[in-house]
Amino acid sequence: MVVINYVMSLGASVMMPIIFTIFGIILGLGVAKSLRAGISVGIGFVGLSVITKLLADNLGPAVSKMVELYGLNLKTLDIGWPAAAAVAYGTEVGAIVIPLGLLVNIIMLFTRTTNTVNIDLWNYWHFAFIGSIVSIATDSFLWGLFAVVVTVAITLIGADRSQKKMEAFYGKDLEGISIPQAFCVGFIPFAIVTDWIIEKIPGLNKVDLDAKKMQDKFGVFGEPLFLGVIVGILLGLIAQYTVAQMLTLGITMAAVMVLIPKITGQFIEGLNPISQRSQELIGSRLKGGRKLNIGMTPALVIGHPVTLVCSLLLVPIILFLSVIIPGNKFLPLASLSGLIYIFPLVLPYTKGNVLRSLITGILTLVTGVLFATSLSTIFTKAVQIVDSSLIPKGTESVASIDFAASPFSWITYQLTANIGVVGAIILGVVTIAFALFNRKKITTELSNS
Repeated sequence: MVVINYVMSLGASVMMPIIFTIFGIILGLGVAKSLRAGISVGIGFVGLSVITKLLADNLGPAVSKMVELYGLNLKTLDIGWPAAAAVAYGTEVGAIVIPLGLLVNIIMLFTRTTNTVNIDLWNYWHFAFIGSIVSIATDSFLWGLFAVVVTVAITLIGADRSQKKMEAFYGKDLEGISIPQAFCVGFIPFAIVTDWIIEKIPGLNKVDLDAKKMQDKFGVFGEPLFLGVIVGILLGLIAQYTVAQMLTLGITMAAVMVLIPKITGQFIEGLNPISQRSQELIGSRLKGGRKLNIGMTPALVIGHPVTLVCSLLLVPIILFLSVIIPGNKFLPLASLSGLIYIFPLVLPYTKGNVLRSLITGILTLVTGVLFATSLSTIFTKAVQIVDSSLIPKGTESVASIDFAASPFSWITYQLTANIGVVGAIILGVVTIAFALFNRKKITTELSNS
């Protein structure tokens, strides 16, 4: 346990290369190739961290200016995902979440209730977060473990059900890859419902604008780098920046639009040898013709132009909506650079349609800020227990979008911590029903292959 906690403390840019190098050696890829793959993944994480910081450093002042100009002051402070991750791994539940998550995964593989082998160990912190706040609220280690098991199971099922659509949308580079990240999986229902509703609205259902069509329709101005400039200048205008400041923000957003896809390419370069070798061994045809998917980080696909455009457009939208949403006390600030993680599993269901994706993003954040408000009390208590220094002096309550704004967190917490045994029974029955449904789908797909 001490070793696991130490490795986790190194951060994703160090931890994931170690894991992928070891995983590659176990798969028989060879030491040199495994090491190269691991280091490439580490470079990807470092690059992503640099670009995310660039985005946060430039968005932050613009957002702060908007808050000052338009009086967007709410009581619950956004302290970002690092605080949520600290809470996640800072409890007894968080300390055992990786072996527990792997055990649940193995059991589900043997019972054919999942086809995903989840090796995205860094993002196990999402499971740990839910388990940690439930265990703190109920003062029960076992309730926390129950919350982890349920979340792991539903996430794996969501990864399975979205895999074919994801593979078809993002292309052959992701063949046999799934995304078992709880934050991403939690927004699939929003995409399905939004897409279904828009299909029923005459006129709106005819709007068909994806990344390629944007470029075809608007020419050079539809390219990601120009869209970045336009959105950056728009944000600067709202923040009442000077012309020089607006242009600087525009160029910076253009850089983000161009560089993130290149960094995701670095991830793919590192993960491809691991993925291919995995497919040859555990992902190849098994007894009865079964094929397994390799569960990996959503960082592989966050560079899609529609994801980047929608994420930037959401910044001013959610700032103003947060103020007028009845009952909301949470103003997203520190988490805004992470909005890109809403879309990895939304786009395959909206087929990359900009309008449908943006509307889905708005709906997820409208409910998300309310979820964050609802969980702010337990979130604040958890941060005080794990590391009170994360809470600025004089702050009443804190929260973050990732992972406190997730429907996973809110539903699991309400059913276990607030409703108790009856809620847990409901959650357990629903999870088992989903697992059996997934098993049936796996069996059907196997018989048809």
